[in-house]
Amino acid sequence: MATLVLTTVGTLIGGPIGGAIGALIGNGIDHSLLAPSRKGPRLGDLSVQTSSYGSAIPKIFGTMRVAGTVIWATDLREDAHSSGGGKSGPKTTSYSYSANFAVALSGRRIAGVGRIWADGNLLRGSAGDWKSETGFRLYWGDEDQPVDPLIASAEGIGSAPAHRGIAYVVFEGLQLADYGNRIPSLTFEVFADEGDVTVADIAVALGEGALAGSGGASLGGYAASGESVRAALEALAAGFPMPLSDDGMQLRIAAGDAVTLDDAALGASDNDRAQPARVADRRAAASLPDEVALSYYDPDRDYQAGLQRARRDGIGVRSQSIELAASLSAAQAKATAEQALARAWAGRTERSAQAPWRWIEARAGSRVTLDGVGLRVKRWALEKMVLSLSLTQEEAAVTAHATAGRATSALDASAGTTVLALLDLPPLSDTPADALQLWLAAAGTGAGWRRAEASLSLDNGASWSALGRTALPAVMGIAVGVIGDGPRDAIDGRNAIEIELLHDGMTLQSADLDSLIAGANPALLGDELFQFGDAEQLTATRWRLSRLIRGRRGSEWAMAGHGPGERFVLLDEARLLPIAVPLAALGTVATVGAVGPGDGGVAVNTSCAIVGRALRPPAPVHLSAERASDGAIRFGWVRRSRIGWAWIDGSDAPLGEDAELYAASIQPEVGAARTVEVGTPEFLYDAAMQAADGAAGAGSVTLSVSQLGTRGPSLPAATATFTF
Repeated sequence: MATLVLTTVGTLIGGPIGGAIGALIGNGIDHSLLAPSRKGPRLGDLSVQTSSYGSAIPKIFGTMRVAGTVIWATDLREDAHSSGGGKSGPKTTSYSYSANFAVALSGRRIAGVGRIWADGNLLRGSAGDWKSETGFRLYWGDEDQPVDPLIASAEGIGSAPAHRGIAYVVFEGLQLADYGNRIPSLTFEVFADEGDVTVADIAVALGEGALAGSGGASLGGYAASGESVRAALEALAAGFPMPLSDDGMQLRIAAGDAVTLDDAALGASDNDRAQPARVADRRAAASLPDEVALSYYDPDRDYQAGLQRARRDGIGVRSQSIELAASLSAAQAKATAEQALARAWAGRTERSAQAPWRWIEARAGSRVTLDGVGLRVKRWALEKMVLSLSLTQEEAAVTAHATAGRATSALDASAGTTVLALLDLPPLSDTPADALQLWLAAAGTGAGWRRAEASLSLDNGASWSALGRTALPAVMGIAVGVIGDGPRDAIDGRNAIEIELLHDGMTLQSADLDSLIAGANPALLGDELFQFGDAEQLTATRWRLSRLIRGRRGSEWAMAGHGPGERFVLLDEARLLPIAVPLAALGTVATVGAVGPGDGGVAVNTSCAIVGRALRPPAPVHLSAERASDGAIRFGWVRRSRIGWAWIDGSDAPLGEDAELYAASIQPEVGAARTVEVGTPEFLYDAAMQAADGAAGAGSVTLSVSQLGTRGPSLPAATATFTF
């Protein structure tokens, strides 16, 4: 066996592996294993994405979160979306951006990719669901992996590399609206091995045939990088020393407890050449650390960087920093720091001893007992049949308890499928509408839904125009049960309605009377616009709404005919997408299709008839009739305005139309019906008209009235029958 002097155990505690590695004759060990280390890995290298040419690509073991290196990208793609124009208002153009790029993750084969974060928020969840729209392909890092088709189409088949041996991902058409129209900073949860991995397994894999062995500490993951194998091993050995020995062909990682020597063996020899143990060196206390600060990645905190400290009693301030690009629990990191501090002080005194050659199995890391004191072999040499040993005191085992601290984790919720509601609403404010407009409410069945790409068709799907992205997720659901009729001019304290929201991430809030009067909690149930004062949560997704104000903004016509399962939408304009449509579309049907990240590329469609409720006045109210002594009947009513909902000064509400005009229909009990247009909220049905209609002496007359607005008539007022 070749003579080998190893400073491995001691130097892996506090310095480079090199030092005193001696004659490795004929063993074929790659020079990169022993090459001097000029630059080792840094903990922050994994959390900051880079695209610098020549950046190191770490080799991933176990499970780690890495930023990776952008290895290919195209220019951002710009898409224009136009809307409006003509009679509906000025034409507007919006822009959206997407990106194509590839990111290298590991310099060795991986098993898969889990969660992906973009600017700290989840882009892909643990279930594999995407929070933003994108194409995605993963290349495992095989030596025979093909060229990516997108890269090949951009660079040319003969010029596009396959990046064999490198695990990387390709994003195609990543929508950038959620990230300020720029490529976000991405980090990836990378699975390289199934389960934890040992320190020896990592070292053997990095050695590529130059190292052998097994065992050592078990890690959740490790990212090995550096300018040489030696640099990568030194970074790992800073926290987890590896006793090494030479078997003539390989450096072997020793278990560290194969042989136990005693006092009788030390100093004894067949030829009396061995010498008893003696103190060789004692380092000054001032050269040793009072504190070890260990940086690591904490899987309990989504692999965010953590820090654990170990300190000796006293007022010293000498600190040793260890950066481990490893996945450790808080307790394991604390114990590792405590163990490193204990090793530093245990190695303060170094002893030397000799033993007969038959104790050659005592390798670096073996335990030795001398004068009742536990020692450990730091290095050894065999010369002239005498085994020379350097010994340091064995550190005590450490068990530590620590907490990871409060985790700041991104929401990982499924997007679910897209749910749409296309709404033709009455005015939501007192500002008069002068253009035809619909509103799109959109959400998902999962709390992770964000937005969807929407398109509009006004010709039953024959052609489509892009609307861009939907607004923020609306609070939506369906009615459970049926709500009855109620008062139109007072708070409905009798009725209540239960609502099943789309998911448990949606909430509703109660409002006091002053807030209700100011317009709080407007919502749509079917086609009825109402407000609610009390919102009581019954289950995670079910709410009971009561203390209602019904038939708001002229929607009292929709109070009748409610049924179970009809739509519920909380009307928050910030969560509704306005859609301008031309006036020529009045009376037709609009269809909106949208594709969200959880829809599998299949559009979800919804339609509604274009009525233009915001452009039409509300129906008149308070119909009345009075017969005069000459038999004439005087009909009257009260108009309402689509811009004067708040009765502020006690005077009449503003007209809100170009002219005041009504269409009144009179149907006597007997005789023909008469329809008239009048410019005031009244009509005199005199004796001559009644005689002409064959209604003279009729016992009852039915009246129906609509206001004729600038853009169309109101719905008829509730029909009233008067008996005389």
